[in-house]
Amino acid sequence: MKRTVGTTVRGIRAPIIKEGDDVVNVVVDSLLISAESENFSLHDRDVLGITESFIARAQGNFVSIEDVATDIDRLFSGDIGLLYPILSRNRFSQILKAIAMTGKQIYVFLNYPSDELGNSLMVAEEMYEKGINPYTDFLTEEKYRELFGDYVPHPFTGIDYVDLYKGLGINNNIEIFLSNNPETALKYTKQMLVANVHERHKTKNILINAGAEKVLCLEDIMTEPIDGSGYNREYGLLGSNMATETSIKLFPRDCKKVVMDIQKILKLKTGKDIEVMVYGDGAFKDPRGRIWELADPVVSPGYTPGLEGTPNEIKLKFLADSQGADIPEGDMEAMIKKRIIAKDKGLEDSTASLGTTPRQLTDLLGSLCDLTSGSGDKGTPIVLIQKYFDNFATQ
Repeated sequence: MKRTVGTTVRGIRAPIIKEGDDVVNVVVDSLLISAESENFSLHDRDVLGITESFIARAQGNFVSIEDVATDIDRLFSGDIGLLYPILSRNRFSQILKAIAMTGKQIYVFLNYPSDELGNSLMVAEEMYEKGINPYTDFLTEEKYRELFGDYVPHPFTGIDYVDLYKGLGINNNIEIFLSNNPETALKYTKQMLVANVHERHKTKNILINAGAEKVLCLEDIMTEPIDGSGYNREYGLLGSNMATETSIKLFPRDCKKVVMDIQKILKLKTGKDIEVMVYGDGAFKDPRGRIWELADPVVSPGYTPGLEGTPNEIKLKFLADSQGADIPEGDMEAMIKKRIIAKDKGLEDSTASLGTTPRQLTDLLGSLCDLTSGSGDKGTPIVLIQKYFDNFATQ
């Protein structure tokens, strides 16, 4: 029978994970129980995704805001220039609260008209109407209010982030400025904490070259445990989010080992070579709100070797439109299948691949996983993707 289904995706339910749980065996058991209960088979090159928070919770990878304050106080001796945090209660408000707890003066510099993920402080069109040049103009909080009013809400959350972030200060030790030039911060202090995610290395290099005495990034904070706390040697506070009013969940540690262990046990129990990855935020952008989802430093902090690389695909529509117009339907299908079978690793330079997505496999798969599991109450922290590497010629 002719095959009629391509890629399929299943959200796999799992128990509520707790600190100390054997996350490897919980994941394996959840998948095998689901396969038996729902009567589906596993295959070589299936992809199993596990959300990063599932692993971090099993590891107990949490820190208190007091822990963060202790680390900040240890690393900075004077006033702090805090550059380009994203506008997020979940992602940054607890971190800023912890920094304020040190009692140091904090000069917060925000990107405008939006942060690097697209969370806006103003409407871009209105900014230009008011004659503001985002490449050169520096705005104090007072000037910002004079131009845009006392309440400038986020388009989705309705939060005024300038007001929220300043309100986290202790004894008014937070001042807010808007500037897209990192060197502006050097007028206030020589010690810098770079808080943006994807542009952090660029920001750091600009500050160092401009004469800053100390420049650290969020990935340099909480890289070691404090009094038994969580930590992340690679990402520090990057990828963290709010756990409670007084604690923060960090990005998980040792993800490479976790995925390799899961792959090994699945091979023993099923005989199948299943690829495994840990995923966080997907790498996609909301076209209406103009907000990029990816607030984590990477989509996948750990994956098995079979997920390295980018797709090697032919654009079916291109072949059908350019070469199949005068070919009978059955012959056109045969021609396309022949081209797919003959494709080689150098295809990305071929016209036939134009329009395919030249992104990392883990970014594409992680986005699919994130959209499947969501961040709410679906209760499916494990995602099974099957037949992803098949194509139109696969029988």
